[in-house]
Parts: sequence; structure tokens; C-alpha cells
Amino acid sequence: MKIFKFILTLVLLPVFSFSQSATQKWLDTSLSHNERIDYLIEAMTLEEKTSQLLDVCPPIERLNIPEYNWWNEALHGVARNGRATVFPQAIAFGATFDEALILKVGTAISDEARAKYNEAIKLNNRSRYAGLTFWSPNVNIFRDARWGRGQETYGEDPFLTSKIGVSFVKGLQGNNPDYMKAAACAKHYAVHSGPEELRHEFNAVVNKKDLFETYLPAFKALVQDANVEGVMGAYNRTLGEVCSGSPYLLQDILRDQWGFKGYIVSDCGAISDFHKFHKVTKTPEESAALALINGTNINCGNVYKVLKKSLEQKLITEELIDLRLKESLLTRFKLGMFDPIGTNPYDNITAEVVNSEKHRALAKEVAEKSIVLLKNKNNLLPLKKDTRTVYVVGPNASSEEVLLGNYYGLTGSSQTILDGIVSKVSAGTSINYKYGVLPFRENLNPIDWATGNAAKADVTIAVMGISGLFEGEEGEALASTFKGDKKDLKLPENQINFIKKMRKKSKKPLVLVLTGGSPIAIPELHDLVDAVVFAWYPGEEGGTALANILFGDISPSGKLPITFPKSVEQLPAYEDYNMKGRTYKYMTEEPLYPFGFGLSYTTFEYKNLTVDKTYNVSVEVTNTGDYDAENVVQLYISSPLAGTQDPIFDLKAFKRVYLKSGETKTIRFELNKATFNQFNEAGKTVLRKGKYTIYVGDALPSQRSIDLGASKPVSTLLKVK
Repeated sequence: MKIFKFILTLVLLPVFSFSQSATQKWLDTSLSHNERIDYLIEAMTLEEKTSQLLDVCPPIERLNIPEYNWWNEALHGVARNGRATVFPQAIAFGATFDEALILKVGTAISDEARAKYNEAIKLNNRSRYAGLTFWSPNVNIFRDARWGRGQETYGEDPFLTSKIGVSFVKGLQGNNPDYMKAAACAKHYAVHSGPEELRHEFNAVVNKKDLFETYLPAFKALVQDANVEGVMGAYNRTLGEVCSGSPYLLQDILRDQWGFKGYIVSDCGAISDFHKFHKVTKTPEESAALALINGTNINCGNVYKVLKKSLEQKLITEELIDLRLKESLLTRFKLGMFDPIGTNPYDNITAEVVNSEKHRALAKEVAEKSIVLLKNKNNLLPLKKDTRTVYVVGPNASSEEVLLGNYYGLTGSSQTILDGIVSKVSAGTSINYKYGVLPFRENLNPIDWATGNAAKADVTIAVMGISGLFEGEEGEALASTFKGDKKDLKLPENQINFIKKMRKKSKKPLVLVLTGGSPIAIPELHDLVDAVVFAWYPGEEGGTALANILFGDISPSGKLPITFPKSVEQLPAYEDYNMKGRTYKYMTEEPLYPFGFGLSYTTFEYKNLTVDKTYNVSVEVTNTGDYDAENVVQLYISSPLAGTQDPIFDLKAFKRVYLKSGETKTIRFELNKATFNQFNEAGKTVLRKGKYTIYVGDALPSQRSIDLGASKPVSTLLKVK
């Protein structure tokens, strides 16, 4: 009986051999992709065509087409699909200011993606999250610190976001001339950054200057500089048009102006929002037609199931269905999904790469280069590994949750912050650990055995902050009362009270480590503690990386990719998408911690800034301290109309550099005349004639940065005609 059942299973199981047939020319690898796709579409019925325009594409056995699910995630590692290397959250990628490093990360992720896909196919596992079309990266601008999904982005600056995003996409897609390793997707296009509660219904009203200066540059860079394969339309409307059905965004800008040739996918459920919430259409048939006409190839959702009815109502044509299908099938052909196994060079990537030692080491390096030192009174850090007694306290010290952020993979080798600290110190060091305080509310037990321990230790490391339970996507953050967003920027009040109480009982050195994916305002604690370290959601090797920073194996070199305000009162209304008062470019109030800021264990001096006639910039940087260290050299400009019609400061170049103690290097930036272009109110580029100021340093060139300990920047005037 068992043998009979086994044979029956083999008979019923669909087999996709991709063997060439005289009548199935789409399997003929000697033909071009376009020719093969044309043959395939010609052989398909209308029902079969429309079935392949959804995120879940059923198999078409008579045509030898296997099932495919378009929905896959790889924000900071292959996500939601079992074992994978968990890199630090995407906001930490921005904090590295390191394009070359993120290229390596993208390459590692796509290696694991291919290995997992190859193994999944052997198991006939074609389920969601097991494919090769990854809906990453998120290159929206983190314009408001309350947004729960800001952690998925590379920060508030379009130039930084563009550079990091391009590197990530290049790594993910690979450089083989015949095949893509994996397909990246730029999301969420466009002008999308909260509120989460209103994302299915709101209209992002934005002026053309802000649209082209802030919200679109990263998408344009990914299309034109990285050839990103996919673009995902956002849930909201922009300038009155639904993003997944917008002729202005999808046709005029994306395809016509930028020359995008890939596929467009709706965010999941976004097309049903057209008639349910935005009310721009009345029926599913009208919504499907609006999306298809304006370029959306793949409906993540179910609305495209009515495309046949849309056709019957003469809202669309079958020729349009064929065109959209061809555009999306091209992606699957580029990935080698219709070729015999062994044809594609990526078929040879094996499971050994998944969460390999090499990739874990890379995850650690990213975490190390992203961790930001915000305060270091009297050079308390680095700590000595042979410190006599260390007290570790706080809900996030032993938590694996704070390593992850959202959209994460799974690993069996996570190193919590407590693990890292314990592994780093001398075997003779006494370490005491207490959870101390609940993450988001006052302790229920009134007995306090935790705060007094700080007075008994040589140093206390308090690991506080937030996690994905408190900030995230609409339905993910279980502890959020604001559907994933934050109502304010403060550290939870009970954690503030705990630190204050501990400080009253002890004047011993106190290091505050914060985890989070967004700005956390601690004005009442900054002066109270001796050191502040921001660790983000640092991935599976986060504990090891943080310990390496705390105990001086390496010097911190991460820089803030987003401004940390002092309070939510410094922010404009959350629903207001105009950039006035937002980010370092337009914020006139003094922040708690400025964009680009991050301290080191050494000091740097900048001098001899020069600009030649071809706009090449050179500057001498000297490590004047005692530690060998990396530093991020940042170049900003201010136009003649800075602070009125143009940004106060504008990041235009950056470079990570390693300097030994006492070493001087000349750093060069190759600019051009277009570097100085600004956007006018019509969204057109203009060159303001007059004197520009060029600044070079290791933080935003503001007085606040200098007051917090950043090196004094150098500047020069440049007359642009």
C-alpha cells in the first residue's frame, strides 16, 4: 500500500522539465527573451494570461509553466523564509555611509537567495517568500521621525539614500550579462512615509520642488544607475492620483522621463484601495483597468482576477493585457526560470553559503560600522576588558527581538548584547545582570532590587530603547497604540525613570546603550549619563559588534542618517508632506543630535580645502588622536539662496577613510557643475549663479555638531557662473 501511494504521488505531482519541444518555442534558449515570450503569450488563453498578472501565479501544466509567487522580501537579509543571515536593519546601512560595504551585503543576500531558491525547487516549494523577485529596498525618505517604517529606509537624505540603494541593488541583481541573480524592487513609489494609520486613504500633497528634490531622486538613481528590475507603487495617492494607477508617476516620470523598462507591482491590496478608500473608481473592474492602463504589471492582491470582466466592459484591450504580461514575464526569463537547470550560472550556488561564517562576519562588520557614539564624557569609552566589576541592566540586553527590526530572517546564531559583553571581558571580571525594568510600562512588582546594583559596580551598562514591538508596519508593532507609528519620540517614561533612579543611587560611570530604528529623544538623560551609544537593530552579530565597540577592539565610526530632534514638538504636522522645517536641510531649530553626527575614540583635523576649476575638491585629514580609526568625511554645499529657497545644507559627497594615529591623507571628491544644481518651484533644475559655500568635515557643519564633539569643519567659497 505504501508503494502504491508513493507511485500515485509521483503521478499526480506536476513535473516541469523545461525540455525543448517543437511546439513550445518559449523553452528554446537559442532564441531571444522577447521571441520566447511572444511565443508563450501566443499559446496562452485569456484566462491563463490574466492568471499570470497576480502575485500568486498558478501553474499552467500544459505549457510547462510552474507556479510562481512574486512576493519575496530581502530588506536586510532574505526574510520570512527560514534560515538566513540577519544583517542589521536597513537604517543601519545608511549609518555606515559605506557604499562598497553595502554592495557586499547585497551580493551576500542574493547568494543566499539563490541557494535557498535552488534548494526550494528541489522540494517543489514554490510558496510565498521562496522566489527570486525581492520587494526591496525601501528608498522612501525618512522625513518624519514618528514613522514606524522609517527603520526600513536609509535615512532622511536623498543623496545618501541613492548611493546606498544603488549599491544594494547592484549587489542583489548581480553583474552577469545573461542572467539576473535576483530581482530588486524600489518601493514605495512615491511620496510615502506615513502615517501608517492613513496609508490606504491619504493624499500626499507636495510641491514640485520637494517632489523632485527630496522624494524622487533615490527612485531615479535606482532606475538609471542600478537598472533596478522592479518598482512598487505605494498605497497612497500623490497629487490626487493613486500611486499604483498614476499616469504622472508611472508613465510620464518613471517610464517616459527615466526610461524604466522593468515591471511595476502594486503594494499588497493597494488596487482594492482605489474603490474602497480612495474612491477614485467605483468597481473592481474600473480599479483593475486604471492600474493596468497606467503600467502596473503585477497586482499583489486579487483585483486583477476581474480583468476578463474589465475587458468585456471595454475598459481595456487584450493587446494591453499582452503588453503588461510581456513586461512582467521578461523578469522571470532574466532570472532563468524557463531554462533547464544548469544553464544558469547561479544554479550552482549551494546551501553552504546560507548564514556562512563569511556572511556572519560581514553582518558583524556592518553592525560595527553603523553603531553611533553620541556622547563620551571624559573618554569613559572604551572600557577596559579587565574591569573588576560590570553591571549590565535593561530589558534589551538579553533580547533577541532588538537585534531584528522588521522584515527579518531567522538564524540559530544570534549574539545578544549581553552575550557580546560577557564574551568580551576577562574571565576574572564579575558581571551581574538584571532585567531591571519592563520595556514599555512601569514594573508591576514594587520591590526594586535592580537600581542599587549600579553603586556596587565599577561601571554600569544600561541597555534600553525600543524594538519592533513598539515601531513598525501597520499591523506588526504589537505594543504600538498608533498602528506601528510613534506618538512621540521619547524613550518610554518608565525607562527614563529607571535611569534617573539608578543615577540618584550611584555616581559611578554609566553607559546608556539604545536600540531602535528611529530617533529617540533623551534630552533629560543626555547630561545624566556618561556615554550614549546608539546600536539600531544590529542583526545577528549585534552583540559581538557592540562589545567590540564598548571595549575598544575598534573605534566607533557610524554616523546618524537622520536628525534626532529634542522632542516631537520640533516636528511639523505628521500628515504635512512639505519639507519646510524637516530634516537637516530645512530644520531651523537646534536638534538633540544632528544628521551626520557620530563620535570616535580619536580626533580628526581638517585643513587645506581646495577646489579647482573643474570642481575637483581636495582636503587634508589628519588623525590627531591615539587610536587608529575609520571616519566618514562628508561634503556639504550651501547655495546663494540657502535657507530661503534652497536647503540650508546639502550633502553632495562622502567617503569612508581609515587613518592610523598621526596619519594624514588627502581626500579627493570629483564634483561637477551639475553638483550645484537646485530645484525651483516648478520642479526643474536651475543653477543659482553666485557664491556657494563648500564644507568638509565629519558631521553636519553646524554649531550643534561642534558642541557635541565633532571636528571643526573647513569651508571655502566657490563662485559659480
